[in-house]
Amino acid sequence: MALSAKLLRLLILPLFLVIGTSAMAQDDATAETGATELQTLIDVLENDTVRADLIERLKAEAAPEEADIPDIIDPSSQISVARKVAQFTQDAAQSAANGIQDVLGAIDRLPDIFGGLSGLNAAFFIESFGELLVLFVGTVAIFYILRRIAMLAFRRLNSKVERSSTMMKIVIFIISLIIDLLLVVVATAFGYALAVLALGEVGQIGIRQTLFLNAFWIVGVIRVGVRMILSPAAGQMRLLPMKDDTATGLNAWVSLMVSLVGYGQLLLVPVVNQEVSYAAGSALTAFIALLVLAFAVIMVLRNRTKLADWLTGDQGIVRKRGGLGWLARHWHWPVLAYLFAMFIIVLASPPNLVFSSLATSGQVVLVVLAGVALSTFLTRVMQNGIQIPASTRDRLPLLETRLNRFVPKALAVLRFIIVAFVILFALNAINLVSFTEWLSSEMGLRFTGKFISVTLILLVAFAIWVALTSFVDYRLNPQYGTIATSREQTLLSLARNAGTITLLIITLMFVLAEIGLNIAPLLASAGVLGLAIGFGAQKFVQDIITGLFIQFENAFNVGDVITVGGITGTVERLTIRSVSLRDVSGVYHIIPFSSVDMVSNYMRDFGYFLCDMGVAYRENVDEVKVAMTDAFDELRAGEAFGGNVIGDFEWFGVQALADSAVILRARIKCIPGTQWGVGREYNEICKRIFDERGIEIPFPHQTLFLGESKDGKTQTFNVSGRTQIEGRVGSLSEPDETKRRDVDDARTVEPAQDAPLDDGE
Repeated sequence: MALSAKLLRLLILPLFLVIGTSAMAQDDATAETGATELQTLIDVLENDTVRADLIERLKAEAAPEEADIPDIIDPSSQISVARKVAQFTQDAAQSAANGIQDVLGAIDRLPDIFGGLSGLNAAFFIESFGELLVLFVGTVAIFYILRRIAMLAFRRLNSKVERSSTMMKIVIFIISLIIDLLLVVVATAFGYALAVLALGEVGQIGIRQTLFLNAFWIVGVIRVGVRMILSPAAGQMRLLPMKDDTATGLNAWVSLMVSLVGYGQLLLVPVVNQEVSYAAGSALTAFIALLVLAFAVIMVLRNRTKLADWLTGDQGIVRKRGGLGWLARHWHWPVLAYLFAMFIIVLASPPNLVFSSLATSGQVVLVVLAGVALSTFLTRVMQNGIQIPASTRDRLPLLETRLNRFVPKALAVLRFIIVAFVILFALNAINLVSFTEWLSSEMGLRFTGKFISVTLILLVAFAIWVALTSFVDYRLNPQYGTIATSREQTLLSLARNAGTITLLIITLMFVLAEIGLNIAPLLASAGVLGLAIGFGAQKFVQDIITGLFIQFENAFNVGDVITVGGITGTVERLTIRSVSLRDVSGVYHIIPFSSVDMVSNYMRDFGYFLCDMGVAYRENVDEVKVAMTDAFDELRAGEAFGGNVIGDFEWFGVQALADSAVILRARIKCIPGTQWGVGREYNEICKRIFDERGIEIPFPHQTLFLGESKDGKTQTFNVSGRTQIEGRVGSLSEPDETKRRDVDDARTVEPAQDAPLDDGE
């Protein structure tokens, strides 16, 4: 071990001598030798084998012998919690004290900082920027002329917003944004053309003219963004629910501050740095920053009440009660604290960092405004719902309801993500969290990638589901396209349900796989679980299998009148495992297919009304046949039910000789589902014709026979009062209610031939 260490030292020592010699060499010979030794070191490091051997030897040299390693305990592991807290508070107090000293020192240096402004006067600005006066006037004039012309288009678009749908409002908003950006682009292009062709030598443009035009379009684009959020000239397109005067005033203040920072940093400061000194430019930067902060403080104090009322009003974004409500009512205090912190940063930071601090603050303001505007817009959409055009609603009547069931929930999640992003961006801007660093890290990239992938999967799945259900709705809509048959309606409904379940399972598998879960064990577990459920739920499996065969055989469809499981009713719902019927009494029955042994369908191809008409024994069958045929002809000629009859009158003849009547059978062929209504109408016509022709429809008669002895005599049959036997009812001597009923019943009694009457009772 000692020998190898010595050899290693002998190898390493020349290398360090080479480095030291090459760094200290002054003459040509020594420099040449050092370069040679450095090349040797480079060759050693480029050789993988030699480099690996060297690393292993260095590790062995650095590691002490095991026997010589003492038991050393890290002192930091023995520090108590109280000591750690004390160290933290000590560091915080020292940092705060150092920060206060820096601020006080910066205040003391204020005369030195702003001393550079002494070289700036009116003569300097007139001399430096006088040549830009024509370019400034021409560019700004053409911009405001174009702006006046565009206001007509803005007002016309604004008039269409109130009666437009959500999608149309978005389109109008984008059109307005494009028009506003084109105004800035056209005015900037006019300024470049004016500078190149009319000012100075043709084909050339000065650096100050270029600085002004660049500042003009950058400031113009930022002001367009602020204007689109506040939209003072088009209240209907305003993203924030503000009044016109509030939005106009806020837009004026923000535009003023943007112009000060933009033209100051992009035009004035570069010229001052070039013509005066960098100290003067730094002083001008600090002065502009303080001026902007002063304007911001004035704007906050003047609008604190209006903004608080807007935040907590009827159409505000927070409620008056609670912690958020209190913060919304006193929003100006944290904003003033932030502006004070920016004031300290401007004083304590180097002048070249002041502009970056202001730019960061501007980004925070724009992101907050954009986040609040987008959140407010999403809130309005969730409250008002998704509205689709009337033509689309007629074709797809359930699409709007379906969208309003899911889209507001998705927008609520999106609103939460926007609020979280705005908060994290603001905290990152003031260096409280490293949000951008986390996003660029491996974990952040992995998280954002998976989040975007899962979002896209869910969006695609939702789009497929909406398209599937909308197609089924369109095919089932009888007002458009070909009318779907009953079988098509049933199969389309089942396909919609099966497609929804399949899409849900596939989407779940994709999402689980995307977030990193291995779905192979999950699928295997699902197979085992399905097998166990299959054994434990045989009835359920039987329902499904029987339902599949019933559908394949097209036994019945939704809307059919069937008898199944001893229940007769109309099919209202059909799933893969059960059928739902509603009978004539309105009772709703759910019948699983496992209990179905036989299905009777009354709606297949055609239906028959089977008429069994009973007439008295004394009636002539031929006369009754003629009467029933005439009743059929009248039925067929009627407007109400004649169209439902699809066949001629079918006469079967005498069906039975019943106890009280002769049963005559006939049949009428009808459109399926109308046979019951046709039958009721036919019975009504037959009753009227039979009454007109004196054909008796018998009812049960009962003959009382009292019996007689062998000599032909029978017992006495006493009847109370005078009955219809003698053609009238005799007088009753105050009979009770029981005797009165006996008399009424006796009116239809036919006594035997020799039955005597007792008139005494």
